[in-house]
Amino acid sequence: MPSFTSSGREGESKIHRADAREIPMEVSQVIKMKRAVREFSDEPIPEEQLAQVINAGRRAQSAKNRQAWHFIVVRDREILAELSQLGRFAKQLAGAAAAIVILTPDPAERWSIMFDAGQAAAYMQLTAWDLGIGSCPVTLYEPERARDLLGFPADLHARAVLSLGYPEDSSTLTATPHAGGRKSLSEVSSYERWGS
Repeated sequence: MPSFTSSGREGESKIHRADAREIPMEVSQVIKMKRAVREFSDEPIPEEQLAQVINAGRRAQSAKNRQAWHFIVVRDREILAELSQLGRFAKQLAGAAAAIVILTPDPAERWSIMFDAGQAAAYMQLTAWDLGIGSCPVTLYEPERARDLLGFPADLHARAVLSLGYPEDSSTLTATPHAGGRKSLSEVSSYERWGS
């Protein structure tokens, strides 16, 4: 879960930013402010904060509590650069401070595997944002090359990676989201029956 620090009121948290400012933030506010970050500063992410992000993924719910995932944290610049070549939209991995490769059993076995991995990824991204760390999900189109690179066993698969790092432009963390970035609620939801 996010590294919330109590500030006296139930449900209130403090968000820790790269510049050490503390800003009260609710989970709903983290969701509202979160955006994809693809350009990162050179600042490394402290071990403790990486552990908090990974722990959030570990705490995600999963079908039948299988927890069918394993997370590989990559900080080595050469490996990050090689991973950035394994997807059409993976270039930001080369400039990230770290990446989290999400390993799962074969997604073809049951659809819930990727749903569970997606929840773990979302928990990690929201926690990262709460810590002032930007992220962006990446799809790997060459999973066997990823296996060769990272050495994980044949019964696990790598399709999803999170790039992580402090945003190159720190104002990204506090800028108001621009209007029109999301479809309206009525466009994406119905009640009781389709179209109602």
